[in-house]
Amino acid sequence: MTTRAEFSKWQGLGNDYLIVAASEFPLELTPERVRLLCDRHFGVGGDGILAWSVSAVAGFRLEIYNPDGSRAEMCGNGIRMLARHLYRRGLSGTPAFTVETDAGLIRPQVLDDGRVRVEMGQARVGSPGAAGGAETRERLDAGGREYLFTFVDMGNPHCVVMTDDLEAVVLEEEGAAIERHQRFPGRTNVEFVRVDGEHELTMRVWERGVGETRACGTGACAAAVAAAVSGAAGTPVTVHLPGGDLEIEVADDLQVVMTGPAEELYSGVIAGDLVKRMEEL
Repeated sequence: MTTRAEFSKWQGLGNDYLIVAASEFPLELTPERVRLLCDRHFGVGGDGILAWSVSAVAGFRLEIYNPDGSRAEMCGNGIRMLARHLYRRGLSGTPAFTVETDAGLIRPQVLDDGRVRVEMGQARVGSPGAAGGAETRERLDAGGREYLFTFVDMGNPHCVVMTDDLEAVVLEEEGAAIERHQRFPGRTNVEFVRVDGEHELTMRVWERGVGETRACGTGACAAAVAAAVSGAAGTPVTVHLPGGDLEIEVADDLQVVMTGPAEELYSGVIAGDLVKRMEEL
């Protein structure tokens, strides 16, 4: 019998992923196969793969693969996509449930208007080894430039840089230099953020293992946390990204809630020569 693999393609603010059921996917998702599937010319194309399964400690478990084949602990856009995917197909039973991730337990709720509200957990501010204290900003030299940044751990790492001139940021150079800086041995996501008002931020993002993307849910959360702890913005805050807007709430104890859209584009079957190439890897 010819190997076939079903998938669904979803997007959240232009950040697109393939969703697969891990137990039904016929081939192991090795880094080489992930890179092929995410290739927009030779594969299906996407910013990553969301592989879900039944969890022993929650309703479901989510494993996230970046398009370079590496793993991510958490994906804010991805969790919204998965929540709607599971609820739409009647797999979750209720609009609110719990998903186990490498960043811990995450609690999404599908709203009546199709958006998804997600309890993202508690953020932590300060990079590993940082002195800490009241000053949350740290200094970094990368790529011949000096930056003031706030490190925010959303279950995955974020380096948030506040700037008054987003258009002047050469993201493919500056984001790449910061991502792989020795300060971050596991690499980091990078957000450049402009404060537009007490409840409004605009952000560009360089995702670890991906590059520049149109949106990043955990990055928007990290930007809101950095703005809140520095007093630059209040809560809730609307974060404007190239792909659209997210609403982020940051409590005094840094518990974070994210609300935003997710949309199913199509479902399909991986078969034919693409499967053959996957099997050869």
